[in-house]
Amino acid sequence: MKKNVLKYSEIREKLNILPEKDENNKLANLTHYLQNADNKTSHYYKEPASEYLIHLKNKPGFFENPSLQCLLPIKWDIPFPAPKEPCFHFIDLFAGIGGTRLAFQNYGGKCVFTSEWDKFAKKTYELNFGEVPFGDITKIDENDIPEHDILLAGFPCQPFSIAGVSKKNSLGRSHGFLDKTQGTLFFDVARIIKHKRPKAFMLENVKNLISHDKGRTFKVIFNTLKELDYNVYFKILDGKHFVPQHRERIIIVGFDKNTFKGQENFQFAELPPENKKIAQILDTNPDEKYTLSDKLWSYLQTYAEKHRAKGNGFGFGMTNLNGISRTLSARYYKDGSEILIPQNDSNPRRLTPRECARLMGYPDNFIIRVSDNQAYRQFGNSVIVPLIESVAKEIVKIIVK
Repeated sequence: MKKNVLKYSEIREKLNILPEKDENNKLANLTHYLQNADNKTSHYYKEPASEYLIHLKNKPGFFENPSLQCLLPIKWDIPFPAPKEPCFHFIDLFAGIGGTRLAFQNYGGKCVFTSEWDKFAKKTYELNFGEVPFGDITKIDENDIPEHDILLAGFPCQPFSIAGVSKKNSLGRSHGFLDKTQGTLFFDVARIIKHKRPKAFMLENVKNLISHDKGRTFKVIFNTLKELDYNVYFKILDGKHFVPQHRERIIIVGFDKNTFKGQENFQFAELPPENKKIAQILDTNPDEKYTLSDKLWSYLQTYAEKHRAKGNGFGFGMTNLNGISRTLSARYYKDGSEILIPQNDSNPRRLTPRECARLMGYPDNFIIRVSDNQAYRQFGNSVIVPLIESVAKEIVKIIVK
């Protein structure tokens, strides 16, 4: 007798999968197991996933047989299922809503571990990929992370304290990256790279990482990655080649010297011509709630005029519909001032969340089921998907040779 194949949406409903309430990584373990049940990664998640199901067995509406096998196989009725026959495995750290995952998945990769601390970003991630990210990466042991070919991370930009390093210098002791980076989130990236030795990594950060703390921050990062025995490449790339938005980000790529012997011959791809227009991503009939109120519009004009009189460049950004926008930031939810859309016979308006998604290169089937404010934060913190795809393509060429 043929077994009935469950849809993931049915499992989500029956198990009441709510990523924003997964404080102890129980749902993360369960969904990671379900996503990896057919590969060597599953043993990392099987025991905690089984324990969670047993805990649920007395809940009304639950399956009669509280075992992992009763859930398998699964029909993944989600927008972006993992490839059935992946050509490489990767992990997704500081994952946000999954833009980097989507880019590498589109080139044949399967994500075997993901981490993100923001509960609302977790919700968006799970709706689109069928997987609840693990929480705070600082609390996750590197031994609990599966083997992988590529490590991906968009870590926050933080200064490195030199206090501990200075003390060791005065005592004549040597110091490595553990001393230099302790207390920062980059430390967690470095410790995972050191322990798991992926063939390659890709790190993404704001352009200002280069000049942050008078260049000291980037120097520590670069030297740490070299100390870990990786060939390191970096470049500042602008998203305006892929979407109608000026958005510069630094991309850092590394290849394991033990694997490639320095012969990987990596190069960042040549960027396509700039031919995108903001008009291409706009909705035809946006809701009137996105139009600025008279009070807010008057305030923004007065604020801009005040700074203009002082010779400052601060002010709102009225977008040329045949041009590109300023950088979308996580603060866009406050007033939308950096990217305003002109309207005939009306005050300008801010972008809708769907337009923000398009501005970051997300396809229209990407699910947005959070408040507008949270959506603005999420897309403002995200990567430009096609830009990351251009990097993924060059890395994957080398990894799968």
